[in-house]
Amino acid sequence: MIMAEDQEIIEYAQAHTTIEDDVLHQLYRETNLTTVYPRMLSGHLQGKFLEFISFMIQPSRILEIGTFTGYSAICLARGLKPGGMLHTIDINDEIKDVALRYFKKAGLEHCIQLHIGDACSVIARLDECFDLVFIDGDKEQYELYYHEAFAKLRVGGVMLVDNVLWGGKVLPGCRDHDKESNSIRRFNNKVFEDNRTAKILMPLRDGIYMLRKLGN
Repeated sequence: MIMAEDQEIIEYAQAHTTIEDDVLHQLYRETNLTTVYPRMLSGHLQGKFLEFISFMIQPSRILEIGTFTGYSAICLARGLKPGGMLHTIDINDEIKDVALRYFKKAGLEHCIQLHIGDACSVIARLDECFDLVFIDGDKEQYELYYHEAFAKLRVGGVMLVDNVLWGGKVLPGCRDHDKESNSIRRFNNKVFEDNRTAKILMPLRDGIYMLRKLGN
């Protein structure tokens, strides 16, 4: 739950962050007006964070699990090296038209490949070595996504995993034990214990786990 003072802090941070361009602002508005769960969209503050990370890494290949309406894909793709490619995967084919339309509006249709289907099946078919991975799909599948994506992340590459605080439901004193909360708790513990990575869990929005692959 976001308290009033927390919302004020978020609004202050957004007010001191480079504003959304017209394309992202239009996508944000359309997502909020036409989708059932608009909170699934990354949004201004997190979108800028993803864009910054991508520009710093300057990846040739990016993997995203969980496209939704395409906001985060646009932010990530802007940091690609010339000739680079972002592969984004979503199980829901209803998002396809919106996402593709905004990829084109952003001038990024040439460097974003949208795959509709089961993420693990799609990843298995991709003959790529990724520099950057962003996971924001089905929370109950996070451990499986991690395993599949880690195998195709280069040593030194970065993985970002969204919603790892899950509204505070992962905290030790929380009494919520629904499937998604339990899955994210297990995932967070697994990542923390994985000595193949350096990691930091950041309380940005709903929590982002940021990992750097040290070895196989």
